[in-house]
Amino acid sequence: MPETNNNVNFIEWQVPEYKKPERSRNWYIGAAVFVFICLFFSFFTIANWSIVFLGANSNFLFALIIFISMAIMVVNDGRDPKMVTIKLGPEGIHIGRRFHDYDEIKQFCVLYKPRQSVKNLYLEFSNKMMPRLSIPLRRQDPLTVRNYLVRYLNEDLDRISPPLSEELTKLLRL
Repeated sequence: MPETNNNVNFIEWQVPEYKKPERSRNWYIGAAVFVFICLFFSFFTIANWSIVFLGANSNFLFALIIFISMAIMVVNDGRDPKMVTIKLGPEGIHIGRRFHDYDEIKQFCVLYKPRQSVKNLYLEFSNKMMPRLSIPLRRQDPLTVRNYLVRYLNEDLDRISPPLSEELTKLLRL
């Protein structure tokens, strides 16, 4: 329900910075095998059923990207996500310490599918370099959020399911 602060309506709630997936021991074993295979093929190739070292032709950039990705996952796995405050106001949206004016946002979509446990707000920015934001609504009423935002933004009525990238992230537990 919208709260009032100094005669200005806004909707405010808190969400975790990111969703921390449940990972089993098998997931970690699979991830380690995947990393090993990627690193192996960045330095070696198989030609005529024999392993050939690539030497100067090795893909060092790919190996670096794999190492950095692995380091980020290890660091993030060891810490709990911080709580971020989301505040929808008449001038824009506060997401943590960042403020996004409604002029920066191209469109929004409130997706509510209880059977699939999906209850998210999606924001697409006018700037193509900004990624689409997926914000869990948690205990917020999706209809209240939608009715509030439709006064300021265009609604994406074509989106009927979560983006493929979000589904893959959930499936792979990333």
